[in-house]
Amino acid sequence: MDGYVIGPSRRIVTEVAVGVKRGSDELLSGSVLSSPNSNMSSMVVTANGNDSKKFKGEDKMDGAPSRVLHIRKLPGEVTETEVIALGLPFGKVTNILMLKGKNQAFLELATEEAAITMVNYYSAVTPHLRNQPIYIQYSNHKELKTDNTLNQRAQAVLQAVTAVQTANTPLSGTTVSESAVTPAQSPVLRIIIDNMYYPVTLDVLHQIFSKFGAVLKIITFTKNNQFQALLQYGDPVNAQQAKLALDGQNIYNACCTLRIDFSKLVNLNVKYNNDKSRDYTRPDLPSGDGQPALDPAIAAAFAKETSLLAVPGALSPLAIPNAAAAAAAAAAGRVGMPGVSAGGNTVLLVSNLNEEMVTPQSLFTLFGVYGDVQRVKILYNKKDSALIQMADGNQSQLAMNHLNGQKMYGKIIRVTLSKHQTVQLPREGLDDQGLTKDFGNSPLHRFKKPGSKNFQNIFPPSATLHLSNIPPSVAEEDLRTLFANTGGTVKAFKFFQRDHKMALLQMATVEEAIQALIDLHNYNLGENHHLRVSFSKSTI
Repeated sequence: MDGYVIGPSRRIVTEVAVGVKRGSDELLSGSVLSSPNSNMSSMVVTANGNDSKKFKGEDKMDGAPSRVLHIRKLPGEVTETEVIALGLPFGKVTNILMLKGKNQAFLELATEEAAITMVNYYSAVTPHLRNQPIYIQYSNHKELKTDNTLNQRAQAVLQAVTAVQTANTPLSGTTVSESAVTPAQSPVLRIIIDNMYYPVTLDVLHQIFSKFGAVLKIITFTKNNQFQALLQYGDPVNAQQAKLALDGQNIYNACCTLRIDFSKLVNLNVKYNNDKSRDYTRPDLPSGDGQPALDPAIAAAFAKETSLLAVPGALSPLAIPNAAAAAAAAAAGRVGMPGVSAGGNTVLLVSNLNEEMVTPQSLFTLFGVYGDVQRVKILYNKKDSALIQMADGNQSQLAMNHLNGQKMYGKIIRVTLSKHQTVQLPREGLDDQGLTKDFGNSPLHRFKKPGSKNFQNIFPPSATLHLSNIPPSVAEEDLRTLFANTGGTVKAFKFFQRDHKMALLQMATVEEAIQALIDLHNYNLGENHHLRVSFSKSTI
């Protein structure tokens, strides 16, 4: 199975599925949901074989919490095991109903709390199956009742998975936080990164460790001049698998070595969601700018723990040879794992541009958030399209992932990899009306320096912008006025407590923030200070 790698849970169900006799997909695709009986004390979903056309799907995006989750936009070839694997890290999965003809499924968890944790997690981290985003929400229904004769394959898979999961989980039937857990059974890993030549961000860690299950919380900090992290899974089995697979591995070639051990802690208390700590089940947490990420109680407990085990010297990298490019890619959540190619095409084709407004400079500024743009060419005979050449294939992937589908100058742009290997400059003496520009020697490239802090500030376009390089003489009102003049509405503003050179500024929409970044990145604020603008993942 290609697709969403959920780690050990996924591995478990993959092994189980081999021994399960394939049932009737035709019967499953014919399953429907009967209307819940309004007289019943708890609503029930039933599967039977009639009137499949009556089922319209649940359009409600968010309702009251329910242990039954409605999953939409599933790839056509997805299997029951892959859907079950989405829920396993959060608790026991008690039932499943696949509606293959409608690319939907219902997944029932043992408790409402587990379902809430799962929904919160996947609202912060978009789930993918077979490289396709899917959507998870609470169902209107409170219970899932399926006809086992019609749903026999799904039930068989579920029973087999449950048996394997129970056998592998030492804490069956209890929650981790309520149990006396030995270090080997803890869902929390402690990670030290040796030889850290390139930056390793919280997002890098999340991407690497998510291969083995749902990562719920991460806290990063520096102790004894070493970059360290505490990382909590939903299940101790996930932590065990991740330790076995990753301990001693290099994130980049010949550097950033992972030293992993179990923590004695069984639950992390994350107070802030920022670049130092994050609780993926609580997207509502404040950013707490300038606050220490590590809770004093956790720091004290951590200090008592034993040192990490020694690891073998022969290590294979987790990512691609170009470490600087890997750092940029990883910072945006695209760490290359063994056997996963990051792709080498450096040229992007951008279409559906507003040809009245777009310029090579505006494309350079926007795409420059995700890599060093070398050349831009707006097509002469099709001015709503452009070719953009990035410094390497990782940067082009980054820009495509973050900017495809975003609104620029009122139009939703499309970004794909081009078949071209380079962007040709016009022949000398030929006037192409300024449609082609070479930015190879631009001083505005963000990622020229290996290990630059800019690698840690790559985030998807958002309404909140991070401003830096602000001179002391510039006040909040000056910046509010400046950004309002780009045609948008400034909703909120906040200087960083400890550093007046930096601030967060929130526009009304993501489109307005994109416009403001294009217009004001590198804007001269006086006193030889050029404003630096990037997207933030914080909110004000």
